[in-house]
Amino acid sequence: MTKKLHPLKSKAEKPLKFTFPFCYEPHPYCIEAAQKVRRYVTTHDELMTDAANGKMFGVLVVENKNNENQQSLGFLAAYSGLLAGRNDWSWFVPSVFDAQQPDGHYKETERHISAMNEIIDTLETEDPLSIELRERRRQMSEDLQQWLFQQYCMLNAEGQKRNLMDIWHDYHSSKVRRKFPYPPGGAGDCCAPKLLQYAYQQGLKPLCMAEFWIGASPKAEVRHDGQFYPACRGKCLPILTWMLKGLDVDENPMQDDPLLYPLNDTLAKLDVIYEDQWLMVINKPSGLLSVPGRESRRSVWAIVRQFYADSDEWALAHRLDMGTSGLLIITKSRETYALIQEQFAQRKVKKTYIALLKGTIENKQGTIELPLKADPLDRPRQIVDYENGKKAVTDYEVLSVKDGITRIALYPHTGRTHQLRVHCAHQNGLGIPIMGDELYGTPHLLPLPEGKENLGQREGGRLYLHAQEITFTHPYTREKMTLHIEPDF
Repeated sequence: MTKKLHPLKSKAEKPLKFTFPFCYEPHPYCIEAAQKVRRYVTTHDELMTDAANGKMFGVLVVENKNNENQQSLGFLAAYSGLLAGRNDWSWFVPSVFDAQQPDGHYKETERHISAMNEIIDTLETEDPLSIELRERRRQMSEDLQQWLFQQYCMLNAEGQKRNLMDIWHDYHSSKVRRKFPYPPGGAGDCCAPKLLQYAYQQGLKPLCMAEFWIGASPKAEVRHDGQFYPACRGKCLPILTWMLKGLDVDENPMQDDPLLYPLNDTLAKLDVIYEDQWLMVINKPSGLLSVPGRESRRSVWAIVRQFYADSDEWALAHRLDMGTSGLLIITKSRETYALIQEQFAQRKVKKTYIALLKGTIENKQGTIELPLKADPLDRPRQIVDYENGKKAVTDYEVLSVKDGITRIALYPHTGRTHQLRVHCAHQNGLGIPIMGDELYGTPHLLPLPEGKENLGQREGGRLYLHAQEITFTHPYTREKMTLHIEPDF
C-alpha cells in the first residue's frame, strides 16, 4: 500500500463531511493532492504522452492509522480507464477488476469474437452461416458483458459488497432497466469508484475527493486542462450512491442553496414586464425553475398556478435554465400558445442574451456552429456531436472587457438545451465557460503551463447569463414587439 498511499501535509482544516461528488468545491486537501498528481504525471514521459491527449484523474484524501495508532494524512490517486494502455501503474490505485489479463476469460472471449468477425466479413449477409454466426456473436457479447459487470464487486463504508449488475438493477426503475438492462460500458472504471474501493479494502478513512482533467479537450464534452469536474451521473450515480453508504456526506449544494430563489417563499410573485389579455412577459430571476423539477423547488409555473390562473389554458411559451434570468413569455390560452410556438418553429422570435466570461477571447464578434445532443450517460449535460447532434447556431459580440472579465452579447438562431452555455465553454466555441456555470465550468485551481487563463467558476451565487431582449410579433394585434430588461450584473 505504501506506493499507492502518498503523504500529504496541509495546514487547512479537516472537512466536516465527505464530498458530495456530483456538485462540490474542491477542498484545499484535494487541491494540494491534485497538484502533486499533476507534477508526477508531467515528469513521467510515458504517462504524460498519453495524458496530453486528455484524461480524467482523481484524488481521494484519507486518514490512516500508523503503528502507534496515530492518524496521519495521505492521498490516493486514480485515472479513468487505462493510462498509456495499462491499468496497473504502481503509483495509482488498481482497477476494481482487472479485465486486461491476456489469459483471462475476458480477453480470451474477446479474441474468439474477433475471430468470428473475420469469418463473418468473408460471408454474404444472407448466408445461413453468416446469420448463425452473427446471432452467436451477439449472445456471446451480451454474456461477456454481463459476466464482466458481475466481477465488479463494489464495497461501501458499511463493509457491504454488491456487484455492478445488482447495483444497477436496484437503483433504476423497471422502465429504465427495460431500456438499459446493463450498466454503461466502462462503469466501475471511473476515478471515484476505484479510489473508494481501494480505501475501503485498506481500511482507510475517506475525507474528501475530487476529479480533474489533464491534457487536450475532447471533441464532444466540455473539458479543460486543469479544471475540476463532478463525477459523471450516468455511470457513477448508481455506483457511488451504493459506495457512499456509511459515510457522512455533504448535502447536494444545489438542492437547497440559500443564494438561489427561496424554496418556501409563498408570497413571491412574478416581475411582470408586459401583460395584456392574451399573454404576459416576465423577468425571471436567477435560481427559479421555469417548470417544476424533481425536487420541490419553486418554479414559474407553480407561481402562475398559485397567483394568476389555476388553469391548463395558460402555458410557458419557452423556458430558461434555472440559473438564467430574464425575459420569459407566458401565454393565456392554447390558441395563443400555438401561435407563439409557430413563430419559434419558424425562427421568427429573436433573442439577445448577456453573459460574463472570466477571460478574454480573440475575435470581437463571430458565429459559433456546434451541433448538440444530450449526453445519454450524464443528463442534463449536452455534448457536441457532428454526426447525430441537432444544428445549433449562435452569433456573439464582445461588448466590453474590464479586469479580465468579458461582457458579451449572444444571439441564438436556434434554441437547443444549454446551447449558449456549451457554445461558450466548448473548445471549438469560445473556450471560456460563462461565469457561475456549475455544469460546464468549475473552479480552475491547478497550476497550468504559462499562458493558460483562469476559466469560469461559480461566483456571486448565480449563473451570469441573462435574457435581455426578445422580439416577436403579437399573435393578435400583429404588432412587432421588442421587450428589454437590463441584467442586474
